[in-house]
Amino acid sequence: MEPLIRVDDLRKIYNPGENEVRALDGVSLTIERGEFVAIVGHSGSGKSTLMNMLGCLDTPTSGHYYLEGLDVSTLSDNQLSDIRNKKIGFIFQGFNLIANLDAVGNVELPLIYRKVGKQKRRRIAVQALKKVGLGARLDHRPNELSGGQQQRVAVARAIAAQPPIILADEPTGNLDSRSTVEIMDILKELHRSGRTVIVITHDDDIARQVNRVIRIMDGRVESDEIQDPYQK
Repeated sequence: MEPLIRVDDLRKIYNPGENEVRALDGVSLTIERGEFVAIVGHSGSGKSTLMNMLGCLDTPTSGHYYLEGLDVSTLSDNQLSDIRNKKIGFIFQGFNLIANLDAVGNVELPLIYRKVGKQKRRRIAVQALKKVGLGARLDHRPNELSGGQQQRVAVARAIAAQPPIILADEPTGNLDSRSTVEIMDILKELHRSGRTVIVITHDDDIARQVNRVIRIMDGRVESDEIQDPYQK
């Protein structure tokens, strides 16, 4: 069976020529359906560039990226946008919530893009918020929520449309230790429910909680290891 994600000799070069920067320098990897993966690296390692590729937010200079067997590395911006909307749920370090929308309104956004009807999308959004423990905060705006609660709204937004892939970029980077545990517990539950969860992080404590760790250095895969987080 075709892997969910297959990356072949992916390269991203900025400022080609004498002062070029090889953000990705020949990355090849596969990710199967249902994996719980951390992509780990320090600032400047290339992990964020790889995340942008996997999330169809950017295109490579060369190489190929196959998502469910489709070579997305050659698609147009509109086609990439369509894939992002249908296949990938994003969770960002900065939450990326809309300040003048309440929790339900923020979670409804990807459903609006998918042209889901008003009543149905509200029902889906409420269900998603209840799933992350925010059933009593439906009408609260971001400035009325703690950092951990805002990130849970972002998680609810990511899962509302039930995309097969959850892509989390430093999802606990702005959170205290208690909220970090809460968010990681939610991601673990999403993995147990069958989602493919990919976490981008520089934090080894986060990496120890997943099933597979891919370490990136200088735009290349330095190591790729399977682990049992429950034995740590």
